[in-house]
Amino acid sequence: MFSSKDGRMIILSSPSGAGKTTLVKKLSKEKKYKISVSHTTREPRINEVNGADYFFISKEDFNKMIKDNAFLEYAEVFENLYGSTKDQVFQDLENGYNVLFDIDWQGTEQIKNQTLNYKLVTFFILPPSREVLHQRLISRGESNEKIIKMRMKQFDKDILHWKDYDFVVINEDLDKCYKEIIEYLEDKLKYNKSKIEKHINKLL
Repeated sequence: MFSSKDGRMIILSSPSGAGKTTLVKKLSKEKKYKISVSHTTREPRINEVNGADYFFISKEDFNKMIKDNAFLEYAEVFENLYGSTKDQVFQDLENGYNVLFDIDWQGTEQIKNQTLNYKLVTFFILPPSREVLHQRLISRGESNEKIIKMRMKQFDKDILHWKDYDFVVINEDLDKCYKEIIEYLEDKLKYNKSKIEKHINKLL
């Protein structure tokens, strides 16, 4: 039984470069949802702000937080650690806010396997094509071809987890994708699984 004052946990996952972070920021801005700002050991990208985009910390500090049981979920992605802390997430939920998570399938699996007294809705974001995904990785400032190839290779593994999510959406047009997410959250849109299965086959 969920309290009417409690918020929902809303997870957006995607292969690297499919657009989940942009969608999370749009949802937060237009719907006043709270973003769970993750801690990470990776280096900041250009224009990323500590405390707003991520909390950038050392591996030593991250491992100490693991020992202190501070994380609701955490995972290693491309040799860097990412994690969502419990305290702020639960405080926002108890205050009635919907909390957004920009995390991968590993973190999603960890949250789903916990017994939490909050409603959880999970979304998986797909790119319209492999070519578009490649271009998005370049346009966001990724210039190292070795890293791009590594992310494209990981893409084939990541999208296999689409079946573990409540709703899967293709991010060809940002506004349309955003609208589909909102309509699903408001119970105004049904999930067309066969359409997604066909798209997955094309991507693979």
